[in-house]
Amino acid sequence: MYTLYSMLLFVTMCLYFPLYWVKLRLLRGERLHFKERLGLGLPSVEASGKSCWIHAVSVGEVLSLRNLIGKLRDRHPDWIIHFSCLTHSGFHVAKTKLSGVDDFFFIPLDFKCLVNRFFKRLNPDLFILAESEFWPNLLRAAKKQTRGVLLVNGRISGSTAKRYRRFKFFVKKLLKNVDFFLVQTEGERDILTEMDVGEDEIEVAGNLKAEIDLRVFSDLERNASRNDIGILETHHVVVAGSTHKGEEDKLLRAMVEARKKGASVLLILAPRHLARVDEIRKLCAKHGLKCELRSKFGAGTPWEVLILDTMGELAQFYALSDAAFIGGSLIPWGGQNLLEPAYYSRPIFFGPFMENFAALADTFIQSGAARMIHAPADLIQIFWPQDKDDLYRMGSKAKETLESLRGATDKTISAIERMMAF
Repeated sequence: MYTLYSMLLFVTMCLYFPLYWVKLRLLRGERLHFKERLGLGLPSVEASGKSCWIHAVSVGEVLSLRNLIGKLRDRHPDWIIHFSCLTHSGFHVAKTKLSGVDDFFFIPLDFKCLVNRFFKRLNPDLFILAESEFWPNLLRAAKKQTRGVLLVNGRISGSTAKRYRRFKFFVKKLLKNVDFFLVQTEGERDILTEMDVGEDEIEVAGNLKAEIDLRVFSDLERNASRNDIGILETHHVVVAGSTHKGEEDKLLRAMVEARKKGASVLLILAPRHLARVDEIRKLCAKHGLKCELRSKFGAGTPWEVLILDTMGELAQFYALSDAAFIGGSLIPWGGQNLLEPAYYSRPIFFGPFMENFAALADTFIQSGAARMIHAPADLIQIFWPQDKDDLYRMGSKAKETLESLRGATDKTISAIERMMAF
């Protein structure tokens, strides 16, 4: 199985690498970090005591671990904590947002010789992976060369569950490399037991992303920040976070229709991929809306659409908003994280495609904290609300719902400590 997988991976990389190079290096201007992924220039850390290697895919997974790592460092200051990411954006956010980590690096290409090089150099006692990042050779090496492999914040979407069932024989062998699973919901537990994972190897711990701890704004600070970027008291501000191609045009159309009805509305757009900024500027011009870039924004600059072309600022803009729209949900993508606007007590709206966050979406809808957009008329209502008190009630429910979901961090730390107790 592993030999066949490695051969297929090699062939796929040979075919895909030119496209990957053009997409990242030429279009996005990002480095490939190929040397780092080969294990060249790995950080040199003298580990005299216990150590763990934590892996996260990208930005969302990295931020979900922020509180966990902080508490882990406070409880065990002598532990060595290694941290790896898959994506460039995840690596950037990890280095700027995570304190208490001893070294950061990119995950190796998933070939036996490379992953073995990483484990021999780092020599971790425990390998921890977040959500659903299963690389066969990496997991196999982790099982052999550490004292344990732990999945935290485990999440299995509906589409992933279908793939698991289709390739059950291979998935079962892969999951045997994980010693313990901490999952978000009973749904993940059911799927894992269907894959012959023992019930004593699974614990429903909740969602680590609910443990977010963001900057708190007083009313005075919020009003001052809104004023600094030209938001008046009469403005209704919508923040659309992590939007994807095909969504901005729908949002801008709805905004234009709301303005025709007399709405005094501003839109702050945060595209999921910054390479699409110029494309979105052209869309704004097409709809006759004046847009500005956050990176070039100056005091007194008039705008109707502000495009966030910077990293790590979306959460604070949710704090300045009156309503939040969750991107990746108007198209078949699966949605994005909805907990940051909930932290700031903002009413939450999203489209019908929230498969990646289905359990959370249902929870927030049931509590009255969020609403699903089914038609263009529903989208217009985000920009032209008829009942401001209703939005306030939704925001309050969002904060209450978020608070009710907390507790995953303590359960996760307990599991880590059990597996590190030797």
